[in-house]
Amino acid sequence: MDLIKTVLSNPYMKALMIVFASVLAAAIVKWIFGGILARAVKRSKTTFDDNLLDLLNKPVFYTVLLVGIDMAIHTLKFPDNLQYIFVGLIKTIVILIWTGSAWKFATMMLRELSVLPKSYKIVQPRTLPLFDNLGKIIIFSGAFYFLLLAWDLNISAWLASAGIVGIAVGFAAKDSLANLFAGFFIMVDAPYKVGDFINLDGGERGKITDIGLRSTRMLTRDDVEITIPNSVIAGSKIINESGGPNLKQRIRVSVGIAYGSDIDLVRETLLDIARSNSYVQEEPEPRVRFREFGESELSFQLLFWIAEPVLRGRVIDQLNSEIYKKFKEKNIEIPFPQRIVHMRPAKED
Repeated sequence: MDLIKTVLSNPYMKALMIVFASVLAAAIVKWIFGGILARAVKRSKTTFDDNLLDLLNKPVFYTVLLVGIDMAIHTLKFPDNLQYIFVGLIKTIVILIWTGSAWKFATMMLRELSVLPKSYKIVQPRTLPLFDNLGKIIIFSGAFYFLLLAWDLNISAWLASAGIVGIAVGFAAKDSLANLFAGFFIMVDAPYKVGDFINLDGGERGKITDIGLRSTRMLTRDDVEITIPNSVIAGSKIINESGGPNLKQRIRVSVGIAYGSDIDLVRETLLDIARSNSYVQEEPEPRVRFREFGESELSFQLLFWIAEPVLRGRVIDQLNSEIYKKFKEKNIEIPFPQRIVHMRPAKED
């Protein structure tokens, strides 16, 4: 007992024993993680728990070890300035270790969520970079906060400065922030995706080539790329021609014929023209509708489906040309607006 009291009364021997105990405890923790828990998680069908266990192994090991070293430093009772530096360094190392592990865990969690069924619609492969960057910002902000605490720095002053800077940046970059928030909601809500054909309020029509946080890029049929700020496109009415359960699109071609024409012949001719075109889909079948009695014409409409929106202009051109030729060949008159003016002689006084 006297020997133990003598050893414990010596701060250096006591510190050495604490370090030895911490090394032993860290080794036990590593054995538990690498042995008992590793065998337990291997029984599961998923790899997520295996990856999580590997991720926690090193941080827990080094945390136990560094906590023992911290206790040993307090036992030695260094001068206040040296103890402040040693303890601050140990806390900094622990914070950095757990920051790296949190970063890896966030990346792993987002990847797992992005491949799950559609019940998790927010985290998808196309929104993964957005949430990855957002997670890194949160993790590094938290790490910076704990580093300030580790070195006993005045957090209130830092928070006040950050608030003032945030307000100034918010006013200076309100348009950019509006585009960023709009880009975030576009990615989450997904009114369109890359490759879709859309129409905007301004009359622009084209194929989406890129969706960024600040802007959306659209390639028109004239091969001109338009860059639209996300705040503008988010406030616009969007017609997505590629939306819906399939890529097919229904096209309407209107045509007018003169009163007195054979409407059955018109209907048969229009259907034959549609069926003979290679771009017109067989299913659903083309159909013809007699829409109305116009002022100078009988209004018909040919409805048919094409495989994809990019073919729209080409198919309409081909069908209009063929309709004109066939109607001329079969003496089906396409009228034009005209007025008959009756001139009456003026009455003599």
